[in-house]
Amino acid sequence: MTATAPTSPPFARISLKWSMIETPELSIADTFAMLADLGYDGVEIDGPTDLPLMEVKAASAATGVALPGVINSRHWSHPLSSPDADIRAAGVQGMIEALETAETIGADTVLLVPGAVGPEVSYAAAWERAIAGLELLLPHAERTGVRIAIENVWNNFLLSPLEAAAFIDRFDHPLLGWYLDVGNILRNGYPTDWIEVLGERICRVDLKEYSRTKMDAEGPWKGFDVELGDGDCDWASVNAALRAIGYSGWASVEVPGGGRERLADIRARVEDLRSL
Repeated sequence: MTATAPTSPPFARISLKWSMIETPELSIADTFAMLADLGYDGVEIDGPTDLPLMEVKAASAATGVALPGVINSRHWSHPLSSPDADIRAAGVQGMIEALETAETIGADTVLLVPGAVGPEVSYAAAWERAIAGLELLLPHAERTGVRIAIENVWNNFLLSPLEAAAFIDRFDHPLLGWYLDVGNILRNGYPTDWIEVLGERICRVDLKEYSRTKMDAEGPWKGFDVELGDGDCDWASVNAALRAIGYSGWASVEVPGGGRERLADIRARVEDLRSL
């Protein structure tokens, strides 16, 4: 008998990044109330952060807008792949603080970019240093009960889904998974390939769009300069692939934000995409 793929939407709950919200006139409590009114189910904050965490947590509880995840705020300035041991150590410490931030607010995932390859960092060195850093961090994931989710970005590292899967499997740890960024893949690949290979390793999804046409005409970074649904992502195929692996969880929008009107438009676009 053939198994039937889940029929629930793969983007079961929709969040966005705190950095997308441009409403300085609003208090934290009023900002959460606005997000609830716009239909957002959650919001992800950076960590470590200067935000008053108890105030954030109280606003979340009052409005029902959850705090599903934290984004490491130091993995670019203090990468685990740095040739400088002190920078790597600071990167580990920053991630520990991000995990503790997540524990404090009740989030269950921290996004981590595990390193970057460049003129001063070879691919092999990035691989070994990322592994060493994660070996130091996983005991803290266990202590806090928070998952570490590795994200695919333009860091010249973990460039294929097969390699990404092998990296995750190297640890065989329940608190290490993958944060799939749909838009970041489109420059030179297909999200459906990553979804098929990574399967249950995917614990979070970032929603982002990309236009290869704009990339070819104006340069790689201009490919992101397109609204959700207006680029080259085949969202119906992405939805089908996520359903096929049984994913029906959080999806977090990561696009240029703004005030209430802009955030309302983004939320409406996401609703259109997840209905495909």
